[in-house]
Amino acid sequence: MKANLKKQKIDILHGSIPKGLVQFAVPVAATAILAQLFNAADIAVVGNFTGDKSTVAVAAVGANSPIIGLTVNLFIGIALGVTVVIANALGHGDKNAVQKAVHTAILVAIIGGILLSVIGEITAYPILKLVNVPEDVFPFALLYLRIYFIGIPVILLYNFEAAIFRSVGETKIPLIALASSGILNVILNLFFVAVLHMTVEGVATATVVSNAVSSLILYFNLRRTKREIHFEPRLLRIDKTSLKQILRIGLPAGIQSSLFSISNIVIQSAINSLGTIVMAASSAAFNIEVISYNVLSSFGQACTTFVGQNFGAGDFKRCKKTLKISLLEGSIALGIAIVLILFFGKPLIAIFDSNPDVIKIGYVRLMIIMISHTFSLLYEVMSGYLRGFGISLVPAALTTLGVCGIRILWIQFVFPHSRTFETIIIGYPVSLIVTAFMLLIALICYRPSYRFRKKEQININNT
Repeated sequence: MKANLKKQKIDILHGSIPKGLVQFAVPVAATAILAQLFNAADIAVVGNFTGDKSTVAVAAVGANSPIIGLTVNLFIGIALGVTVVIANALGHGDKNAVQKAVHTAILVAIIGGILLSVIGEITAYPILKLVNVPEDVFPFALLYLRIYFIGIPVILLYNFEAAIFRSVGETKIPLIALASSGILNVILNLFFVAVLHMTVEGVATATVVSNAVSSLILYFNLRRTKREIHFEPRLLRIDKTSLKQILRIGLPAGIQSSLFSISNIVIQSAINSLGTIVMAASSAAFNIEVISYNVLSSFGQACTTFVGQNFGAGDFKRCKKTLKISLLEGSIALGIAIVLILFFGKPLIAIFDSNPDVIKIGYVRLMIIMISHTFSLLYEVMSGYLRGFGISLVPAALTTLGVCGIRILWIQFVFPHSRTFETIIIGYPVSLIVTAFMLLIALICYRPSYRFRKKEQININNT
């Protein structure tokens, strides 16, 4: 039952759970925050080095965020399935299953990335038309999106490679890879925009190049590692059993994330209808508020991996402890992030756009979203707990219904009666409260640790 995990830096099966969760979550959060900061660097650079085009350029990059999320999040969700499948196989000590899952995951990332890139190039123009991007912003948004779609294959490859490393508790290598490519991204941003006087095409190109570098760093690390997750190109093929397991867990999560993006596109369309200033303000605030989301999300991912391995090893007590400690540590980390972001919120928004109206409107979004992230923590950790047991459809369905459904209905029926930015943003906490409540009820009713332990005891008695 026990895997040979001596080389793991984090002892997921036997070590201290509080210490292990922090060791896992901090690099994951740092990786996500760095990724967002480097994305924010795109906006900051175009906001400060494109002269009279700055507000339009900021709005153009920001308008693409939900569209990019729609195209990428499906496969990022599937990458989560990779983490769970490999973690369970490690808990069982099945090295052969680990190897099959690793090589299947890499090939899925490559094929999926190419398909998404082609589809994205074809649909970029009609999608931007659909979301009511203003005429002055449209050409910049389209140019940025087309270049970004070229880099989709390497972006997906990085996420799948990072998922493979995280399945064995290794979170520092993805962090180092992202930090290295992120620094390159900032340098290229400044070179293309400040030196060569490009606009959004400069930061988009820098993003593609830097993502290619991060995926290559992880590729060579997978080739060199002596662990169970060692990658060998000659073994690159899709194993049907591994693919089925990955999709069973990851596809619901991916569909959930994609539907999230659809609801965000609906919201972005409403924001776009309020003008360029509001678009720029919302974009700037989003790039700040998402830092706190990355903090809470990292504890959800940590919970998934710890529960996944311990479930595979049959240690249900550690699974339950993981849930409780993830919620506690996540609450502390989130509280610190909220205080810091709200205290420095206005100066941070000014980094992207110093327009007083942009700062004022952006801070309104920050205040509302920050408080609502308390409920985001609840549903992320509870969803992560369920997915660790291989239960992915339930949290995906409830989250889709609670978050996406309510936000879309909010824009359709509430916003038309009060067409203000505040009305749009209030839809976020409303949807998150409902979602967290539904997941709590599901967790109480489902009781996965009790159910699977009882099932295992019955199987033992029958044999």
